[in-house]
Amino acid sequence: MTGHEYRDLVAAYIHRVYGGFGLSVYTEIALGKTIIGKDRKIDIFVVRAGDRARFAPDHAALAIECKYQDAQGTTDEKIPYSLEDLEALWVPGCLCYAGEGWSRGILHTLEASKRAAFCLPYPDSELHEPETRQLDHFLAATFGLWELVLPEARRFSVTQRTPRVPRSRRSARDKP
Repeated sequence: MTGHEYRDLVAAYIHRVYGGFGLSVYTEIALGKTIIGKDRKIDIFVVRAGDRARFAPDHAALAIECKYQDAQGTTDEKIPYSLEDLEALWVPGCLCYAGEGWSRGILHTLEASKRAAFCLPYPDSELHEPETRQLDHFLAATFGLWELVLPEARRFSVTQRTPRVPRSRRSARDKP
């Protein structure tokens, strides 16, 4: 898979799953300068804006860089720069990655980064599946769509039994 094919795969997933929530997907968007002063092109730019957004047209946006590595090569060398450049953006950004060709060191860097999300959607991938879950969390955080990734079954309810602490175990500060 080429880098452009990977970008289009991720963009198609976002468009298909999140389009109904007022998110528009753009590719190859010029967005300011990189940390070394070059013109920046964002692989995927997701925005919720204007009257097309049914949910709070707040103009929130997410810039996504896409990196696919099927065989060992030079993409490894670009990852630290890409992560640093995403930190310098004035909009939230993340790096989506997939493929089997990452070196162990770079894979560790990606897995540990707050700006990186593993994502390899299939054409029929649904919301919050293992192959898209990390990107889904970025989208939920950026656009306030937590209801899409938080399972209703895990919602705490006051009707649930709350454990009681025996009076004899209360600390002195808890006593009246």
